[in-house]
Amino acid sequence: MCNRHDPLWTIQEVATFLGIPVQTIYDWRCKGEGPPALKIGRRLRYRETDVFAWLDQQTAA
Repeated sequence: MCNRHDPLWTIQEVATFLGIPVQTIYDWRCKGEGPPALKIGRRLRYRETDVFAWLDQQTAA
């Protein structure tokens, strides 16, 4: 569900939040893993709520 005020995070912001290298985010994306991303122009962005939802799924497993 899209929240109109849901911040969009850069790959660097997601990596910093998760405490992992940026390359890991790129690797996950190539493998179809990790939080879902949006492609806006040539840039990838991550909805904050999608990152939190993905993280909840990982910790619930």
